[in-house]
Amino acid sequence: MGGLRTRIDYQEATAIIRAAAARHRLGTESIAVKRADGRFLAQDLAAPIDLPAFDNSRMDGFALRHADLASSGDSELHIIGAQFAGPATGIALGQGECLRITTGAPIPAGADTVVIKENVHERDGLLRVPAGVASGADIRHAGEDVRIGEVVLRSGSPLSPARISLAAALGVAELEVSRRPTVAVFTTGDELVEPGLPLAHGQVYNSNRELLMGLLRDEGLEPVAWPSLPDDPARIETAFRDAASAFDLVITCGGVSVGEKDHLPALLAEQGTIHFWKVRMKPGMPVLFGEMDRALFLALPGNPVSVLATFLTLGRDLLDGLQGRSEPRGRRFARLSAPWSKSHGRLEFLRGRLQHGEDAVLRVRPDPADASHRLRAAAASDALIVLAEAPRTYQAGDIVEIIAY
Repeated sequence: MGGLRTRIDYQEATAIIRAAAARHRLGTESIAVKRADGRFLAQDLAAPIDLPAFDNSRMDGFALRHADLASSGDSELHIIGAQFAGPATGIALGQGECLRITTGAPIPAGADTVVIKENVHERDGLLRVPAGVASGADIRHAGEDVRIGEVVLRSGSPLSPARISLAAALGVAELEVSRRPTVAVFTTGDELVEPGLPLAHGQVYNSNRELLMGLLRDEGLEPVAWPSLPDDPARIETAFRDAASAFDLVITCGGVSVGEKDHLPALLAEQGTIHFWKVRMKPGMPVLFGEMDRALFLALPGNPVSVLATFLTLGRDLLDGLQGRSEPRGRRFARLSAPWSKSHGRLEFLRGRLQHGEDAVLRVRPDPADASHRLRAAAASDALIVLAEAPRTYQAGDIVEIIAY
């Protein structure tokens, strides 16, 4: 493994991951708008129509000609029909006439103003309108939201429900999106036992698989969990070869450090390529990134909190890059609600609990159970607190970046 990039800093690791993801950028597919939630747009979307597509009423009321209103005192108009939301009736207004209208209904020919129902009085087919109505009141004009041909969504944008609604409002039935990556999940170790089975002394239940599967599903993916692998190099190689030929991404837990049964680094170096091994971060320093056959490999340490931290940071970056995400995930910040002393030089992702106060200030309380095996602390927390490289004593009230989960 000569020339291997090892013990690199976190920024270099993310740069390597993004470059590899760009090289392995997934293809695209056309899917129905109703199935596009959470996907990433693969090409710019230009509006095929104006939005609104026609002048329409902003309120329930009456459409009229402003020129028919007196400059002072009440005006009286003849009600000649109604226009409800839906197809236009084709009724055109003449002098002294008005039309009953509902919200969203097209403005009839000749009308240029709407008065709301609550501000007028109607009796025996006549409408009395008080003075002071502004010309053009309560009309939504064609194209005031979006003009035809205007680019409304950019390639790489994550498709939220609001963005999908916008596409649907423009009449778009299908969207070109990035294909979702196929992901194989492996957990390794002779000590692993499936939940529900008897537990012998020295064995532990396999919690990392459920952690990873849940994190991946939260990203909108449908990962495939393979059976746990024993610490057997031949069996690990066979399974990895199979997965590497069929999946876009393989994520593993355990077997990535320097112990006698940590076989993954040597295996990947022999059968594929290692892009980096070990990152100056806490927890998760032994994390390894490489590729074999058609698949990228992200090999995470075996401690559960390390799995959580490395996935939420490096793993999410990798998934975003594979799908061509152009909008970075929003950065969030909070004030520490308690002091914390950091004695090492690595970038740290400490568990914490978010607190929302009546003063509208977001705070985060560090969890003192900061060891990488303390899964209960991770379960009780809802954010990672990003603590910068180099030793430092943080005071209560200091601003820190957070990664919510």
